[in-house]
Amino acid sequence: GQLVESGGGLVQTGGSLRLSCTVSGITFDDHAIGWFRQAPGKDRYFVAAITGSGVNTYYGDSVKGRFTISRDNAKNTVYLQMNSLEPEDTAVYYCAVLGSGGYYRRTDGYEYWGQGTQVTVSS
Repeated sequence: GQLVESGGGLVQTGGSLRLSCTVSGITFDDHAIGWFRQAPGKDRYFVAAITGSGVNTYYGDSVKGRFTISRDNAKNTVYLQMNSLEPEDTAVYYCAVLGSGGYYRRTDGYEYWGQGTQVTVSS
């Protein structure tokens, strides 16, 4: 599978961005997709995930109520709408395909990863 993220950029505190993750090479709606983020010198942390059908979504505690994950299976694309952004949200954001039996909050459960997109929130 191949994943391409887009939509990152520089935004002020309180602003919004929408990230996109377009996936190819897999049966898209068979797979949950997750978003993670990694700041310089830190581990990669879980942000959000969505099941293949889009019925179930999951969020990290730090983004609940501010971020929304969604998917368009006709376009093989997952979105991450990020509102009320804070400087602490600054990181490279990655999307990934959850493998069979993988746990959505753990990076080791994911089979394929994108190259990442930089999000920078200025104070």
